[in-house]
Amino acid sequence: MNTNRAESGGALRWSLAGAWTGVALALLSLPALGAEDVAPAPAGGPTSLQSAFAAAAREFGVPESLLLSVSYNVSRWEHHSGAPSTSGGYGPMHLTHVDDAQRISLKGDDADPYSQYGTPEEDDPSLHTLDTAARLLGVEPEVLERDPAQNIRGGAVLLAQYARYTLGRMPGSVADWYGAVVLFSGSSEKSTALDFADTVYATVREGASRTTSDGQAVTLRPSSITPNPLTAAPLPLRITANTSTECPSWVSCEFIPAAYAQNSASASDYGNYDLAQRPAGGVDVRYIVIHDTEGSYASTLTVFQRPTYKASAHYVVRSSDGHVAQMISTEHVSWHAGNWYVNAHSVGIEHEGVAIEGAAWYSENLYRASARLTRYLALRFNVPLDREHIIGHDNVPGTSTTNQATMHWDPGPFWDWNHYMELVRGVDPVEPTNPDIVKISPDFQTNMPAMTYCYAANDCRAVSAQASNFLYLYTAPSLSASLITNPFITDTPSRASNWANKASTGQQYALADHQGDWDAIWFSGQKAWFYNPGQVNTRPGSGVLVTPKAGKTSIPLYGRAYPEAAAYPVGITPQSFIPLTPYSIPAGQRYVASGPLAGDYYYSPTYTPTFEGSNKRDVAGQLLYYQVNFNHRIAYVLASDVDLVPVAVGGSGFPLE
Repeated sequence: MNTNRAESGGALRWSLAGAWTGVALALLSLPALGAEDVAPAPAGGPTSLQSAFAAAAREFGVPESLLLSVSYNVSRWEHHSGAPSTSGGYGPMHLTHVDDAQRISLKGDDADPYSQYGTPEEDDPSLHTLDTAARLLGVEPEVLERDPAQNIRGGAVLLAQYARYTLGRMPGSVADWYGAVVLFSGSSEKSTALDFADTVYATVREGASRTTSDGQAVTLRPSSITPNPLTAAPLPLRITANTSTECPSWVSCEFIPAAYAQNSASASDYGNYDLAQRPAGGVDVRYIVIHDTEGSYASTLTVFQRPTYKASAHYVVRSSDGHVAQMISTEHVSWHAGNWYVNAHSVGIEHEGVAIEGAAWYSENLYRASARLTRYLALRFNVPLDREHIIGHDNVPGTSTTNQATMHWDPGPFWDWNHYMELVRGVDPVEPTNPDIVKISPDFQTNMPAMTYCYAANDCRAVSAQASNFLYLYTAPSLSASLITNPFITDTPSRASNWANKASTGQQYALADHQGDWDAIWFSGQKAWFYNPGQVNTRPGSGVLVTPKAGKTSIPLYGRAYPEAAAYPVGITPQSFIPLTPYSIPAGQRYVASGPLAGDYYYSPTYTPTFEGSNKRDVAGQLLYYQVNFNHRIAYVLASDVDLVPVAVGGSGFPLE
């Protein structure tokens, strides 16, 4: 991470949409606290974080309930060991320091994801609230990154300064802090900023209580407060054009547009999505990709509104109430999956949350609203209601060998896929089962495998037991689930973020073997064993299987289903066929497949103001592929490389090797 903050922290001008310069000037005109005034961190213990909120509230005259509520809505009171969120926020108050090190393109094409970035937005104070708070406290910014108590002080001093800006004085009531909370959102978009403030006040009224991942018990007691929206009236908030949404009528939904603009003179330097006319022109929608935001709802909307962010989603779902923000029309191609082929054929839905915190964010309101949206989209675009087509970001393949291992792992092990798919599908349709296929289906509520998580290279710790959606995979069966004597199929086995040794709920695989209470599946080119007494962790599967064509010792896999070179017209460079080595399917192994599907490539390498008159087009070929469930991710194989496996009557479950 870039630690040269002197320039970015010393030249702050509030330039959200070029309108908030006065806010930053007001902040900088107030005296900074001297280093000798730094309050000591509270003593350790399970209530030290609660004490830190109380102390910071007293020190800066901020209502403790508001300070707690703001923090709850941006971080769930988590510190994350000083690691930043995907939107560059640190600590319980999500104080921001954004630089190029935190920017990654999710377009997923073959271009270097960093090569198109221009000058970082050093002038935007909403990207550097950590630096501002550090200056006002008279401490180094790193102190606010690593010390949660000082981070809370930083949030409190910012709220106090924002309040002075909005009213010219400290508010006399909790209701009059509304404008300060609006400013804390960091957004210049009126709907986003006011939604954040309304949610903060709603949390004050409802209260909240939880124990953080590092054992801190924090409680916000409910209190009846009605905010005063007039305190936000003078703020220069941008009102976007009212655009109709693509949401079912029974979901609370509004349109808040993501950015689509050039960042420099280069037409290839733009964000955060591509224009298209899906499903016209052959670019069909065949996937719905489920993500989590790794940050708050408000911060996610804010960064998607910046064209330099290089990422976006069609929809964002809020945790507290299931409210949906549509940010991109579904006809356009959002940059959400990190794989251009999947992006071109999918709709992306972000869910407010942090994967490792799971149920702290994944509320029933969120599940139900998202499921209604997914069902609506699936029926509209004829997307099958199964886990081969309604997938997690963790199921999206890399585009090449080099980035396969760096693909995302959200929504993570604590997303309740069984519940979600039941909400999406309603009553399960009657489908013919294939006795050689199993569907992974552990009981979510009782399935609590041990896991670890690494916040940094030298900070790995056990994760608190929580209902989980996966089964561990082993190299061989053991005597029982409580006496595992054989290793996992990969190293760093118990890491929550390591999907390479986990089979997730709803995924389907070919049976490979059976011994006692253990079953084996073909997974990532090998036999992978899991504990399954009485088939308690699986359901009968359905679908077809493919195997390498007779005479082939193995076949390659691909992360994209692109067309043959002859399909490309003059002026469009054929895309490379990049096998996902070292992965392959050896002879004799079988994998669940869907298809066949014809290879295609959506050509859209540059910014254009409108679709009409542009050279954007779908290049369709004759080459056929099957999609396969290879490991935790899907992949593609050439139809010419495989044979379909006939469904065996009765089903042995085991191939002839």
